[in-house]
Amino acid sequence: MIVGVGVDIVDLARFDRALTRTTGLRERLFAESERDRPLRSLAGRFAAKEAVMKALGATDGIRWHDMQITSDDEGNPDVELSGRAAEIAAARGIGRLHVSMSHDAGAAIAFVVAEAAA
Repeated sequence: MIVGVGVDIVDLARFDRALTRTTGLRERLFAESERDRPLRSLAGRFAAKEAVMKALGATDGIRWHDMQITSDDEGNPDVELSGRAAEIAAARGIGRLHVSMSHDAGAAIAFVVAEAAA
């Protein structure tokens, strides 16, 4: 059963300006394993983190590092939760998050579906 959904879109040029002018923003938003990626990939991961919070239905106390966007061997995205994000997911009975990301024409988008635990 679907417990929540979330979607977010990021303008690549605006995101690039934010990363350039705000010292430490890349480190604040992304875990070390996420940081060394092209801009479009970072923007997609940021959109995915925003979409995760929407799918969880709460943002209270969640830190950016509580959500790590990973990729399997075939490049498919996945989400690893920790800290407050994991606590919220458990409290809402969320067993799995499905994430899809794309980028084109100067934008990155992510869509997340939160599925109830079996």
